[in-house]
Amino acid sequence: MKTVGSDSQTAMALPEEIVTLIDSTPGVISAWKTFAEEYKLGSHLPIVQKTHGRRLADTLKDQTICNIQDTELLDSEILRFEDLVIQGNPVALEGAIEFLTQLDSHHDMRTRWTIVTSASRYYATKCIPKCNIPVPMSGFVTADDVSEGKPKPTPYLEGAKKLGIDVTKCLVIEDAPSGVQAGNSAGAKTLAVCTSHKREDFVNCSEEIKRPTYIIDDLTAVRVNWENGKIQLTIDTRRRT
Repeated sequence: MKTVGSDSQTAMALPEEIVTLIDSTPGVISAWKTFAEEYKLGSHLPIVQKTHGRRLADTLKDQTICNIQDTELLDSEILRFEDLVIQGNPVALEGAIEFLTQLDSHHDMRTRWTIVTSASRYYATKCIPKCNIPVPMSGFVTADDVSEGKPKPTPYLEGAKKLGIDVTKCLVIEDAPSGVQAGNSAGAKTLAVCTSHKREDFVNCSEEIKRPTYIIDDLTAVRVNWENGKIQLTIDTRRRT
């Protein structure tokens, strides 16, 4: 059990494909199955694993995957893919709504968190309300807002800029190694949630990705309080399964 205190300028940048907050796995698998068949990519499951946490635009443009270079076609395929994911009925992950509700329980905390997602603004604006996820007061950062996606640090640097806070005072919460790499490269502390990857995937991170600062099973392991003008997080890093 770890208690993490903060100064008055600490913030949390909450990421994913909105995956740390939302389980869209069935829709993602279904969408890649459709695209793998149409683009003759072979089995779709390795692609699902390989591309987790990356911007869809980067994935569809990848010459080893769909190799879509035409801008108009790329834009339309992104929307088609994301509609297929939404049709898969994404749901909030265990503990996500409760965690964000705690963050919104005090006015001074509401302005100190944002969502940084590899999804498009179209997907984010549809999926977040659909899953009853609170929308941050500061808005959110999507794939449309940055020139480079994860594992580059750009998304989290943009998230910190949106909050008006030094990125080194932010905590990035991620469930994908590419997102952990992005957070670490940006200079933030990172918290890995083992919802889509095994704990060992984060414990044994490569030197390039670097191990996250904290690792938890799911967001029920985090408690948020506002004490003496500061955000305080209590994080249970023990393995429960």
